[in-house]
Amino acid sequence: MTTSPAVLLDRTDTVVRLEFNRPERLNALTGDMMNYAAANLEELADDPGVRVFVLTGAGRAFSSGADLAKSSGEGGPRTSTIDAANRLTRALRAVPQPVLAAVNGPAVGVGCSFALAADLTVARESAYFLLAFANIGLMPDGGATALVPSLVGYARATRMAMLAERIPATRAADWGLITKAVPDDEFDAEIDRLTAHLAKGPTASYTRIKRAFNATALAQLEQALGIERAGQAELFRTADLTEGVAAFKEKRSPNFLGR
Repeated sequence: MTTSPAVLLDRTDTVVRLEFNRPERLNALTGDMMNYAAANLEELADDPGVRVFVLTGAGRAFSSGADLAKSSGEGGPRTSTIDAANRLTRALRAVPQPVLAAVNGPAVGVGCSFALAADLTVARESAYFLLAFANIGLMPDGGATALVPSLVGYARATRMAMLAERIPATRAADWGLITKAVPDDEFDAEIDRLTAHLAKGPTASYTRIKRAFNATALAQLEQALGIERAGQAELFRTADLTEGVAAFKEKRSPNFLGR
């Protein structure tokens, strides 16, 4: 298995736990981290001993999204980061085993995309979900443009994508964006309960349920990943992105010019 100190892997009997591990950066994601996580999912997908994956974050965040400092070069953001994100979303959906996202804190940007790409998404009540891309002049990626509308419909998806509206976990559960929100002090026990339930469940049944959902409710996911990649590549070259990133780093409101 591929290892990285920024993505911890723990296997206990039939359960594999993947944990984003940059708590000092609120688990901001680099291309390497996303590739490491995807590689392990791909490698373990055919392991008959693995019956459930759990995806979570270390510390007080699930993930704050892509690390802007690490995902940009001299010419600006790299499309290789989008490729890594797409690879991880594909892996989360492709593994035959159920994936449980244990959202221990904020799930922002592409981190939100990954949380929603899981089969079951359970969050602490103090957590929230935020597609923050428009705040810096980008569009959602990681499959969010297919995942979010399939979960909550066009109007709510547009609120999240265009207004960059923060959705508290309790509202996310009410909307159907996630499986459930759990009081913070009950979260760990609930994750353990659901993990044990899935690990003891009918794996072949879960596989076929997931395969059917991929073919129906998420039939446009692959197309969305391609459209997102092309769209981000164009947005990477805009003055609005340059201004958005500068404003983010300087902790001020951006002055977008529409180009």
